[in-house]
Amino acid sequence: MGHGLTRRTFIQQAACASAVLASVGRASAQSAMFLSLNGSLTRQMAWADFVRLAGKVGYPGVDVQLAAARKDGVEATKALFKEAGVKPGVTNLPVQFAAADEAAYQTGLAQLEENAKFAAEIGCTRMMAVLSPASNEPRDERRKFILTRLTPIAAILQKSGIRLGLEFLGPLMFRTRAKEPFIWTLPETVALANEIGPNIGATLDAWHWHHSGGTTADILATDKSRIVHIHVSDAKPQPPEEVRDNQRHMPGEGVIDLVGFFQALKKVGYQDAVSPEPLGRVPEDMTPEDGARLGLETTLAVMKKAGVA
Repeated sequence: MGHGLTRRTFIQQAACASAVLASVGRASAQSAMFLSLNGSLTRQMAWADFVRLAGKVGYPGVDVQLAAARKDGVEATKALFKEAGVKPGVTNLPVQFAAADEAAYQTGLAQLEENAKFAAEIGCTRMMAVLSPASNEPRDERRKFILTRLTPIAAILQKSGIRLGLEFLGPLMFRTRAKEPFIWTLPETVALANEIGPNIGATLDAWHWHHSGGTTADILATDKSRIVHIHVSDAKPQPPEEVRDNQRHMPGEGVIDLVGFFQALKKVGYQDAVSPEPLGRVPEDMTPEDGARLGLETTLAVMKKAGVA
């Protein structure tokens, strides 16, 4: 299972947290920040089951599987959200903007207007995409390429009132996969977003923020319009060269200053979704419900400590 914990220990933790935080979970639906169920806690599930699980466990929101929701249609998706008592948190940008494949990019771009309209109609006004922190091209050339790709995307999304958050990747392992460093901090990501358009910002992942050397001052210096979505997990103390993406911890189990992280977000006025994303943390034999519940309760505990839940 890894991390030295048995499934029994996980379940015991969840049971204790559940008793303490039941009232907090209900109150979070009305708080400025709201928790959104992320698939890293449940692994692969059918879309409708995933939404219903979010509501059953107590999540106010759910990360949207756009292709699956589009198959169901607008009305069926809205009915599913209503049945489960959840709202959409975020969905992935359905365009391959960062790869060299021009045909794939153009195909996604041609379909983006319809995808954006659908997302807006079901109430999902936030998309996210990963921004690679390194490239085999010179930095200036890579920046020009990314700007050329993302500028028309931003214009299309703006028509439907959709904001796009670019997720920077902080750990050394990502920064050294190619010859040239590109963008891997919050200030750099926000600077790029400012060049693209008013509806572009950052998906701020606490784990990547920590491993990039990020500070609460970086968050406080960021306008809330440029923080589109939040991912949260925790990290153990490790030398930078040993950090791997699937070694995350549940919020509150590691060394990241998540109290300061959430307090800074509150100060800048962030009022959108927070998705727990502890990649590699949920044991293989843990049920989707137990994984979802543990993610909810550990994150709420940290948010309560920070005074934001």
